[in-house]
Amino acid sequence: MRDLLVTLIVFGALPFVLTRTHLGILLWSWIGYMNPHRLGWGFAFNFPFALVIALATFCSLIFSKRKLEFFWSPILGWLIFFNIWMVITTYFSLQPEDSLFQLEKVIKIQLIIFLTLWVMNDREKIHSLIWVIVVSIGFYGVKGGIFTIVSGGGTHVLGPTGSFISGNTEIGLALVMILPLIWYLYLNVHKVWIRYALLCSMFLIAIGILGTQSRGALLAIVAASSFLWLKSRKKGLLFVAMLLLVPFFYMFMPESWHTRMHTISTYSEDQSAMGRIQAWTFAYELALARPFVGGGFECFNSDNYERFTPGLVTEGTGKYHDVHSIYFEVLGEHGFIGLLAFLILFFLAWKTANKIIKLTKSSTEQKWAHDLASMTQVSIVGYGVGGAFLGLAYFDLFYHLVVILALVLRIIETQLAATPKLDTTKIC
Repeated sequence: MRDLLVTLIVFGALPFVLTRTHLGILLWSWIGYMNPHRLGWGFAFNFPFALVIALATFCSLIFSKRKLEFFWSPILGWLIFFNIWMVITTYFSLQPEDSLFQLEKVIKIQLIIFLTLWVMNDREKIHSLIWVIVVSIGFYGVKGGIFTIVSGGGTHVLGPTGSFISGNTEIGLALVMILPLIWYLYLNVHKVWIRYALLCSMFLIAIGILGTQSRGALLAIVAASSFLWLKSRKKGLLFVAMLLLVPFFYMFMPESWHTRMHTISTYSEDQSAMGRIQAWTFAYELALARPFVGGGFECFNSDNYERFTPGLVTEGTGKYHDVHSIYFEVLGEHGFIGLLAFLILFFLAWKTANKIIKLTKSSTEQKWAHDLASMTQVSIVGYGVGGAFLGLAYFDLFYHLVVILALVLRIIETQLAATPKLDTTKIC
């Protein structure tokens, strides 16, 4: 039944995608973030819905009568460079077949990201995209929060099977990233029942994040919550909420959760934490040996461990540790140049958000852009902190947020340029 429902929704929406390109971005985002077909057990589970939607979207783009508005920005330039560099490192990869397979997955995502830049070009479309992202990922947070309450927090909350965010740590980080976006929606919707629903979802998602029992997600939510308070227009409401809810969250979680979180301060005694450090050591040594191109996608394997860091693979077992860090993942796979390009994307996103905030701080009409830029910064803080302990360097949400900031800045600058300025010389 679920398989049929998802299939009917997707194929029923395709005719509308062919005439309205932006609907293709929204539909693709729903499939990409929520993975609703993975909730079934039949033919839809492995059906390439994302590919079908992408093809329909590109057809709509080609045959659309509406002229697309292309524009240039530093973010776009560095995003193009980062993609080109990933192609280059794949060519020089230590494991060409595995790298090429992963490159195809990443490039497909990046194509939609670029398409977002040229299609989602007004406030309403951006707002719709935020809603789709929040509902798609938030579904698992609300579900996970209810599950954590019912089960007493004794079992890990997981994401959709076979997706970027299937594991407990991955879904935990994704949920941290959407919490600020939910607050943005709360600040910019007027219907009371929707605002209450958003507040309720934030409460359940916060519990769901704790229910993942991910230490990286805990650090991320602490960092993001602190920054959320600093950036919000309603600091008083957030402060009271945090003051009341944090002790409840802490006391509600079972002893197993407290024991696991305690290992953050005793990482040297934890096998998983030490495994991460070993993987980071491998990534650094590999980058030193191949500083320009790294090892290529999927370079974290036992053969490369034995070649670049002998002894880190458990002798006689072939066991090795995955990277578990966005920074060391990019460093190991794409070298120092790839890491620099990745970090510059962070810097440019932050700079762009600051510029939006500065341009809109005194405008009531553009308050939405001020809120979105501020909350996107909070999401990036969560991604930057949680990603330090998790290998999600190619997660589409980060790149979507980056291009959304570029779009919002362009919208604001266009509006300001069109606003007639007061001629003070005539007054004098």
